[in-house]
Amino acid sequence: MSDKTVAAPEPRKHAGFLKNNLREYGMLLSLFAIMLFFQVGTEGTLLRPLNLTNLVLQNSYIVIMALGMLLVIVTGHIDLSVGSVAGFVGAVAAVLMVRYGVHFIPATIICLALGGLIGAAQGYWVAYFKIPSFIVTLAGMLVFKGLALAILQGQSVGPFAPTFQKLSSGFIPELFPDAGVLYPTSLLIGAALAAALVAMNMKARARQQSHGMEAEPYGFFVFKNALLFAAIVYFTYLIASHRGLPNVLVIMMALIGIYAFITTRTTVGRQIYAVGGNAKAAKLSGIKTERLTFFTFVNMGVLAALAGLVFAARLNTATPKAGLGFELDVIAACFIGGASAYGGIGRVGGAVIGALIMGVMNNGMSILGIGIDYQQVIKGLVLLGAVCLDVYNQKR
Repeated sequence: MSDKTVAAPEPRKHAGFLKNNLREYGMLLSLFAIMLFFQVGTEGTLLRPLNLTNLVLQNSYIVIMALGMLLVIVTGHIDLSVGSVAGFVGAVAAVLMVRYGVHFIPATIICLALGGLIGAAQGYWVAYFKIPSFIVTLAGMLVFKGLALAILQGQSVGPFAPTFQKLSSGFIPELFPDAGVLYPTSLLIGAALAAALVAMNMKARARQQSHGMEAEPYGFFVFKNALLFAAIVYFTYLIASHRGLPNVLVIMMALIGIYAFITTRTTVGRQIYAVGGNAKAAKLSGIKTERLTFFTFVNMGVLAALAGLVFAARLNTATPKAGLGFELDVIAACFIGGASAYGGIGRVGGAVIGALIMGVMNNGMSILGIGIDYQQVIKGLVLLGAVCLDVYNQKR
């Protein structure tokens, strides 16, 4: 008999990697399956350029708030007030710009600062007084819902100035206006973004290999990145064939890049995950856990304010019911995207995928004529399934 060690078959290696990263690949496959289902069910309406642009505009504020909510959940907390804060800030913006004629730039700065102040007020009670975040933010949800109603005096306030409306309804300028029906500037930006993401993934894989960490099998890596590049370019082409990239999509992409960098490449990001994983151990190791928790809520307040401005600009008015139920979609997006209900686990990419799943479901069910009652039932079951999967993974 030969004493040569027989190498493990490549399929077994791939199967082991898939098992260890089942949730990440499962989310991508779920998003693909849901989009395929609604694309067929709506007879191609889902991915038409106009509907795809509307899908981005309709869910931009959910994605923006999901980035902040992810950090809150990773630290082991929750924020139920984000919808009410978004509606309240939108109401303040309307009063400043419409009733008092304040220019939209200082009004926007005031509103973002107000969101940060609200987050600081709630984060202070959670971080330093150890009051459960569920109670603090539930109180905040009621308070800011009432304040929005009081500021607007029970009436809708609008319209906004056209320049402010472009925050949500505007599109990036076209550098080649004589190109015909296609907007090549948007297509070039999309292709550049796709190439940059692939390059970053290659660099990250090389870094993992240099440190002796488990890296994605080469075949999976090539296939996934080729699919990612093709998907981004294709969706950008569809959007570019309508009116180009919306301004709010550019804002979203910038925020996604910033928060992905913070959570994966900075000391603060690693400390946030450490706090969520084991707050006592993190504190004993020298991490200022209270300060980090406080700043995650400040960050959440600022992003909720930004989402409120985007939503108000899209509606072109502020209404007393603005923000109603937003917190449910935002929290669901994070949990569906892989964030753990126990804290310490969650990725920016997963939160974005979760928000896209929620957005596609909302849009697809509306096109199919499914009533809002059954839409809520379906979304509730999807959320329950995501949390059950999280509990199962924790027990493995």
